[in-house]
Amino acid sequence: MKKILNYFKTTLYASSVNEGYARVLVSAFAAQLDPTVEEIADIKTAVSEAVTNCIVHAYRYEQDEKKKKIYIQGKYDTEGFLTVVVKDCGCGIDDVKLAMQPLFTTDAANERSGMGFSIMESFTDKLTVRSHKGKGTSVTMVKRLNFKKRLSDS
Repeated sequence: MKKILNYFKTTLYASSVNEGYARVLVSAFAAQLDPTVEEIADIKTAVSEAVTNCIVHAYRYEQDEKKKKIYIQGKYDTEGFLTVVVKDCGCGIDDVKLAMQPLFTTDAANERSGMGFSIMESFTDKLTVRSHKGKGTSVTMVKRLNFKKRLSDS
């Protein structure tokens, strides 16, 4: 039976200066599992894309800076699964299925590529996106780390 070994939860302002902080926070948390350099790079890339989506899209029309928040939580378990949730309380996504299509963007005027969800999906083992119009979006990323194997090899 898998058991949660560790957990964290934090709140950040949805500001571009916090994108790097979120990457480092989650990678430092995951470092406790002795991941490979490739696994850390994957985690950082996926988290970066999720946080950037919140900053660019979620609060596009919100004027009150204090309301622009990103909620991040992470956990890992005895089976080596790292789960990271990046959530906002912004405008939400009209059609999640469409938004997850490669090259789809609602912000082409600002040269957005529409690859955020595709990138997150390619660097994680499982990606789940839930959104409610006017209430926000939650992105759950799961990455299996082979820490048990590494521990048994040493």
